[in-house]
Amino acid sequence: MAKGKKKTAKHYLFEDVLDFLKHNPEKSFNYKQIGSAIELNTDSERLEVIEVLAALKQQGFVIEKELGKFQIKESKQYITGIIDFTSQASAYVSFSETEKDVFIPGKKTRDALQGDLVKVYIYPRRGNGNRKEGEVVDVIKRNRTEFVGTVQISPKFAYVVPDNTKIHVDFYIRSSLINGAKNGQKVQVKLREWKAGENNPSGEITQVFGFPGEHVTEMHAIMAEFGLPEKFPDNVEFEARSLSTQITQSEINTRRDFRNITTFTIDPFDAKDFDDALSLKTLSNGNWEVGVHIADVTHYLKPGTVLDKEAVNRATSVYLVDRCIPMLPEVLSNFVCSLRQDEEKLCFSAVFELNENVEIISEWYGKTIIKSNRRFTYEEVQEIIEGKEGDFKEEIFVLDKLAKKLRDNRMRKGSISFDKAEVKFKLDENGTPLGVFFKTQKDAHKLIEDFMLLANRKVSEFLSKTQGSDPSKNKKQKDNAPLCVYRIHDVPTEEKMSELSGFAARFGHNMQLVASNKLKTAQAINKLLVEVKGKKEQSMIELLAVRSMPKAYYSTKNVGHYGLGFEYYSHFTSPIRRYPDVMLHRLLQARLTHATYSNRDELELLCKQSSEMERLAADAERASVKYKQVEFLKDKIGFDFEGIISGVTEWGIYVEIKENKCEGMVRSRDIKGDYFMFDEENYRYIGRNTGKIYALGDAVKIKVINADLTKKQLTYEFAEDTTSNNQSKISFKKKRNR
Repeated sequence: MAKGKKKTAKHYLFEDVLDFLKHNPEKSFNYKQIGSAIELNTDSERLEVIEVLAALKQQGFVIEKELGKFQIKESKQYITGIIDFTSQASAYVSFSETEKDVFIPGKKTRDALQGDLVKVYIYPRRGNGNRKEGEVVDVIKRNRTEFVGTVQISPKFAYVVPDNTKIHVDFYIRSSLINGAKNGQKVQVKLREWKAGENNPSGEITQVFGFPGEHVTEMHAIMAEFGLPEKFPDNVEFEARSLSTQITQSEINTRRDFRNITTFTIDPFDAKDFDDALSLKTLSNGNWEVGVHIADVTHYLKPGTVLDKEAVNRATSVYLVDRCIPMLPEVLSNFVCSLRQDEEKLCFSAVFELNENVEIISEWYGKTIIKSNRRFTYEEVQEIIEGKEGDFKEEIFVLDKLAKKLRDNRMRKGSISFDKAEVKFKLDENGTPLGVFFKTQKDAHKLIEDFMLLANRKVSEFLSKTQGSDPSKNKKQKDNAPLCVYRIHDVPTEEKMSELSGFAARFGHNMQLVASNKLKTAQAINKLLVEVKGKKEQSMIELLAVRSMPKAYYSTKNVGHYGLGFEYYSHFTSPIRRYPDVMLHRLLQARLTHATYSNRDELELLCKQSSEMERLAADAERASVKYKQVEFLKDKIGFDFEGIISGVTEWGIYVEIKENKCEGMVRSRDIKGDYFMFDEENYRYIGRNTGKIYALGDAVKIKVINADLTKKQLTYEFAEDTTSNNQSKISFKKKRNR
């Protein structure tokens, strides 16, 4: 409280006294000490403290430790949790999966920053409100101490304004700690301290990225914002370069030899890390032997080494629009482990004998050596599938035929077919986007995907079952099941499915949902996704279907993979770029050699780390795509585009441009021609006088009016001739006359 400020109103005094005692929970005070602490200057004001303390005691907020000395009453009203700020600087703290989040008013967040672990005092419920409310009393652990923002410099000091809107305060920087930054540049600031009573934390600029809007500046800023490293530490690089890469005859003798069997890789045209290959051999009985060969990363990456610890920390490779931030040093990812054409490589393989109906006659898992005969791109294989002549045409035809049968079987058993186009950019040498294209899955992509899914599923099943048993059918066996690292995807809630069904019904689609029947629900989703192909609602139905699904993650506890319809599923096929695959390789080798790799608790921690880093990587990748989309449209201000309404909120309408999938917002206050009311329940805005509707999924025409590179935001407005869509109208006069 400011010095000399008088608070004699009882409800103000009540809050001040309680606030002081809560921040000094270990001590007791008399009324004079409290009055002095909260800066009450007269005897009459301090005497009022006695009345307040009596009331607080009666209501159970404080206890009288000894005659005339009061202390806050300790109770279960203190909780710890992660704080999540809103753009208005208020926050919520989550502390339990079953309890509602606690609301923290903006003035009660203390010195907490986004993502911090905090201790919160929960206020006693007042009135009939259901919302829990509280205040931060302590920051237990900082989520992070470095932030990205734009520096604003004055003669004697500077401020850094964070890019992240959830970081609700600016950082004060002394002139001696500016580190050569120039006004308006994008920088990284490190938190130094945040003293009690100060409005802003103080910090120092540790890195200068450059001016906003420049490609190099923005990419490095995104990497810093998400904590992504620019390079490997020297000791990690040294260890990687020191590895013995020679394949000895003694090593070959321990492996199954596939060097004389037709083998090839199929990857994107710009790929450098080839971690999977397929081999095909026709057997004398007419069946096919298909080998799924995966780079044997664990031959080089040993547990507990510097190299392995770095891989654990990274957990995944990250693919920004202009670069890959690899999990492993280049010497491993692009050379030693990469299954390059005409080079002998060590692999871990899953080999299947399949008949004409893709029934698995036999399966084998173990270490191999291969030699890839051909490095194919997806485009080359697709052309061969479509009839063009090419290398290994017959083998590709056979694999394509088998893959399609595997896919049909999978779909019949409940696998859901999400086929979302991926946005890619054509960049010039300076990183400027010249164009946007979409990466869609064709038969060549699906060929590889179906054999990778087969290997992932069968390895997981092999590891999960003890000899002669099935843990899924016996609780005791399940509790003592062998160790495995699963990729799990739980069943969507009935509430989410009901929401999807209700939205689909608005477009005339009837989803036949059967409660507690996973297969029927999956089939209903697939039927819906087929029905909406080519229709105006396709994009929105597909998006809502994806959003209705729980997030997939890694765990040692299996619940199956609902989206794929698999009871057992793990990641085995990409150890160059995913650490869970490395863990699974080690577990598989331990099973095959009757050895021990790790324990469940340790693996669960590694699963949690991998899941968290996977989410962070996805967020960073989205941020880089969003930046390039804004940059792509910055010279198209005033241009009109056809779009689809992709989101409806109380503050505006999101529209995705059809030809480039750049999403921007038409702010509610900028919708012209009427006063439009937000209909939250039906995802739409309705004109009060005209009855005109802007609804989720509607085709609209927009004009680009702003492209903010700093905020990575696009702002649109509806073009004046937006009348050609299928929007319906509501007559409010008719409703009133009924």
